[in-house]
Amino acid sequence: MTVLFYLTITIFLALCALLCFVILIQESKSMGLGSSFGGDSGNSLFGTSTADVLKKFTAYLAVVFVALCIILSLWTSVVGRSKPKTAKTTIEQVQN
Repeated sequence: MTVLFYLTITIFLALCALLCFVILIQESKSMGLGSSFGGDSGNSLFGTSTADVLKKFTAYLAVVFVALCIILSLWTSVVGRSKPKTAKTTIEQVQN
Protein backbone atom coordinates (compact mmCIF):
# COMPACT_ATOMS: atom_id res chain seq x y z
CA MET A 1 0.00 0.00 0.00
CA THR A 2 2.83 2.39 0.83
CA VAL A 3 4.61 1.67 -2.45
CA LEU A 4 1.44 2.42 -4.40
CA PHE A 5 0.96 5.66 -2.47
CA TYR A 6 4.49 6.88 -3.22
CA LEU A 7 4.17 5.79 -6.85
CA THR A 8 0.98 7.87 -7.13
CA ILE A 9 2.74 10.88 -5.61
CA THR A 10 5.61 10.45 -8.09
CA ILE A 11 3.16 10.33 -11.00
CA PHE A 12 1.42 13.40 -9.59
CA LEU A 13 4.68 15.37 -9.42
CA ALA A 14 5.59 14.36 -12.99
CA LEU A 15 2.13 15.45 -14.10
CA CYS A 16 2.65 18.82 -12.37
CA ALA A 17 5.92 19.36 -14.25
CA LEU A 18 4.35 18.32 -17.57
CA LEU A 19 1.35 20.59 -17.02
CA CYS A 20 3.62 23.55 -16.25
CA PHE A 21 5.66 22.86 -19.39
CA VAL A 22 2.60 22.56 -21.63
CA ILE A 23 1.14 25.77 -20.27
CA LEU A 24 4.40 27.63 -20.82
CA ILE A 25 4.85 26.55 -24.45
CA GLN A 26 1.40 27.72 -25.47
CA GLU A 27 1.29 30.77 -27.65
CA SER A 28 0.21 33.85 -25.78
CA LYS A 29 -0.75 37.31 -26.97
CA SER A 30 2.84 38.44 -26.61
CA MET A 31 4.26 35.17 -28.05
CA GLY A 32 5.80 34.23 -24.62
CA LEU A 33 7.84 31.06 -24.36
CA GLY A 34 5.94 29.47 -27.24
CA SER A 35 7.86 31.58 -29.73
CA SER A 36 11.15 29.99 -28.74
CA PHE A 37 9.90 26.66 -30.07
CA GLY A 38 9.19 28.08 -33.50
CA GLY A 39 7.12 31.21 -33.76
CA ASP A 40 5.87 30.35 -37.25
CA SER A 41 2.68 28.34 -36.85
CA GLY A 42 2.98 26.90 -40.36
CA ASN A 43 6.11 24.93 -39.44
CA SER A 44 4.90 23.56 -36.14
CA LEU A 45 4.91 19.91 -35.16
CA PHE A 46 1.13 19.47 -35.21
CA GLY A 47 0.48 21.71 -38.21
CA THR A 48 -1.42 24.95 -38.18
CA SER A 49 -3.75 23.88 -35.37
CA THR A 50 -1.05 23.64 -32.70
CA ALA A 51 -2.90 26.01 -30.38
CA ASP A 52 -6.02 23.82 -30.51
CA VAL A 53 -4.05 20.64 -29.82
CA LEU A 54 -2.21 22.22 -26.90
CA LYS A 55 -5.45 23.60 -25.44
CA LYS A 56 -7.09 20.16 -25.56
CA PHE A 57 -4.00 18.47 -24.12
CA THR A 58 -3.86 21.05 -21.34
CA ALA A 59 -7.52 20.48 -20.55
CA TYR A 60 -7.00 16.70 -20.32
CA LEU A 61 -3.96 17.16 -18.10
CA ALA A 62 -5.90 19.57 -15.89
CA VAL A 63 -8.72 17.03 -15.44
CA VAL A 64 -6.23 14.30 -14.48
CA PHE A 65 -4.49 16.78 -12.15
CA VAL A 66 -7.71 17.62 -10.31
CA ALA A 67 -8.68 13.94 -10.08
CA LEU A 68 -5.29 13.02 -8.62
CA CYS A 69 -5.52 15.95 -6.18
CA ILE A 70 -8.82 14.65 -4.86
CA ILE A 71 -7.62 11.03 -4.70
CA LEU A 72 -4.41 11.94 -2.89
CA SER A 73 -6.27 14.23 -0.51
CA LEU A 74 -8.70 11.50 0.48
CA TRP A 75 -5.93 8.92 0.63
CA THR A 76 -3.73 10.98 2.95
CA SER A 77 -6.65 11.68 5.27
CA VAL A 78 -7.34 7.94 5.54
CA VAL A 79 -3.66 7.18 6.13
CA GLY A 80 -3.53 9.85 8.83
CA ARG A 81 -6.48 8.33 10.70
CA SER A 82 -5.24 4.75 10.70
CA LYS A 83 -3.79 3.68 14.02
CA PRO A 84 -0.71 1.51 14.17
CA LYS A 85 -1.25 -1.96 15.56
CA THR A 86 0.21 -2.29 19.01
CA ALA A 87 0.39 -5.16 21.43
CA LYS A 88 -2.23 -5.25 24.13
CA THR A 89 -0.97 -4.16 27.48
CA THR A 90 -2.61 -4.58 30.81
CA ILE A 91 -2.37 -2.01 33.53
CA GLU A 92 -2.41 -3.20 37.11
CA GLN A 93 -3.23 -0.96 39.97
CA VAL A 94 -0.84 -0.95 42.85
CA GLN A 95 -2.52 -0.81 46.21
CA ASN A 96 -0.72 0.84 49.11
